[in-house]
Amino acid sequence: MPDEKRAPPPAPKFPVAPAEILIPLHGMHVIQTTAGLSKAEAYRQLNAQLAAVLTGERDGLANTANMAALLYQALPGLNWAGFYFLRDGGLVLGPFQGKVACIRIALGRGVCGTAAQRGETVVVPDVEAFPGHIACDHASRSEIVVPLVKDGKIFGVLDLDSPELARFDAEDAAGLQVAVALLLAGSDLGRVAD
Repeated sequence: MPDEKRAPPPAPKFPVAPAEILIPLHGMHVIQTTAGLSKAEAYRQLNAQLAAVLTGERDGLANTANMAALLYQALPGLNWAGFYFLRDGGLVLGPFQGKVACIRIALGRGVCGTAAQRGETVVVPDVEAFPGHIACDHASRSEIVVPLVKDGKIFGVLDLDSPELARFDAEDAAGLQVAVALLLAGSDLGRVAD
C-alpha cells in the first residue's frame, strides 16, 4: 500500500513563526507546555501555537475559549486563565479555565477593572498588596491583566492568576500583549462585547 502524503497546512497569517510545535491530530491540537523554557522562548512557542489555533476561525467566543485553554495548559504556574468582556458599562465573565469566578466586575475595581479603565497592562506581584483586589480564588497570589484594545476601543481583558508570588513580570506582559494582538487580529469580538 503506497504511503499517503498530506500537504502541509497553510502558514498562519500572523506575525509569528510557523507552528510546527502545534500538531493537528484528527481535528484536535496537541498543546506543548512551555515549562523549562526561557520566558522569551516560552512566549515564542506559545504565540506560534496560538496563531495555529486561530487560523481559519474568526468567531470571538470560540477563539477566546481556545486561547484560555491554551494558556492554562501551556504556561506553568497558573491557577486561572480567562477573559472578561466589556458589556453594559462593566466587565462580564467570558471563557476561562480554573475555579468558578466572579461574574461581573465594575470598571476601576480590582485588577481587571483597573486594567480595563486605564487601557493598559497591569502586573501585580502580590495581590494582597493591591488596593481593592477581588479574590475569586483565595489561592491566587499574583496576577496579570492585559486589556483587549483594538482601534482605540476596549473589548475586555485577558486575566491570568497564579498561586505563586511574583509569577508575572515585564516579559510575561510583552508575551501576552503579542498573544492579545494575535487574538484581536484574528477574531471578531463584536458579538461578545459591546
